Amino acid sequence: MSVYIPIELQRAIRTRWPDCCAYCHTAEALTVVVFEIEHITPRARGGTTSLDNLCLACPTCNRYKADRTIAPDPATGREAPLFHPQRDEWKHHFAWSEDGTRIVALTPTGRATVAALRMNRPPLVRVRRMWVALGEHPPDVA
Repeated sequence: MSVYIPIELQRAIRTRWPDCCAYCHTAEALTVVVFEIEHITPRARGGTTSLDNLCLACPTCNRYKADRTIAPDPATGREAPLFHPQRDEWKHHFAWSEDGTRIVALTPTGRATVAALRMNRPPLVRVRRMWVALGEHPPDVA
């Protein structure tokens, strides 16, 4: 079920994540889809439609995340919180591989998020390779 998000709030989210998925850092301008305003803590789990609980997400990350806030860490099998774009710093949980095509997880949260959102699925790694060759990737996003 969709919820109305006031235009001022949408603008604030797009200012916070200009042209970039808060999770996988894919640039919206490099895709053929419109990115979505995503509830980090889903409404189904009590999340609010407020600036501190919203982010910009590519449709794929948004779909794979669904209503989850935790997922198994593939290294330990233990539940770990998913990356929270408003509270967590991307660079503390993730880095780019040397060739810029894969997201390297640095923490249990990073590993759980990369796995749950399938952030290194083969088609995305393939297209990142093309973006790297064009000088469009990896993004310079903090």
